[in-house]
Amino acid sequence: MTAVERHPHLAAPPPPGWVRVDLHSHTMWSGDSTTTPDELAEAVAGAGIDVLCITDHNTIDGALRLAGELPCRVVVGEELRTHAGELIGLFLTERLPFGLAPHDLAARIREQGGLVYVPHPFDPMRHNLREAELVELTRAGLVDAVEVLNAKTSLGHLNERARSFADEHDLAAGAGSDAHVPEAFGAAYVEVPDFDGPASFLDSLRRGRVVGHHFDRARAWRPRIVPSTSRD
Repeated sequence: MTAVERHPHLAAPPPPGWVRVDLHSHTMWSGDSTTTPDELAEAVAGAGIDVLCITDHNTIDGALRLAGELPCRVVVGEELRTHAGELIGLFLTERLPFGLAPHDLAARIREQGGLVYVPHPFDPMRHNLREAELVELTRAGLVDAVEVLNAKTSLGHLNERARSFADEHDLAAGAGSDAHVPEAFGAAYVEVPDFDGPASFLDSLRRGRVVGHHFDRARAWRPRIVPSTSRD
């Protein structure tokens, strides 16, 4: 693997007792990413990520497999399509089915003790959750955090709108690289006081700071063989 590019904001380490958390990332288990475990290990080490939320599409297999095998902690997550756009569940213990209504999916995430995270909420190129459903979920108390910086969202005002929504509704603000290639890890994350579970993380997220920039470079085609993700 070629050397992973270090992003310009990685020079300064987080404060003592704080950790870097990427809330949104994808691996070869995701279907639309080919990042292998070896590439992922090198990428997170180069990015200085302390906690990686692996949020593959419609599966938690990769997150479960990689927990304890990377040079960072892993939060088990899943990004799922609803009829009104995508939602992410964090701190999951069981796989969730796709295709549920947003309210039902959020309730299922909460039943596991997980957190409901809204990725790229106003970016129509990222299968965003429709605004009406976002407002309805928020009013029902079923949203824990909103992604206010998605590194693949190219239009800055869309991330700013997400920040404004989080502030207006007193929701925690998150950030994620949405990495599908190794070079993207480290493009966006949060720096937060260290934590030991979902409730602690949500409290830390409210006290943390968002770091990062847009990074969605075109992928150069190259022939490669990716290991099978089928279960043994």
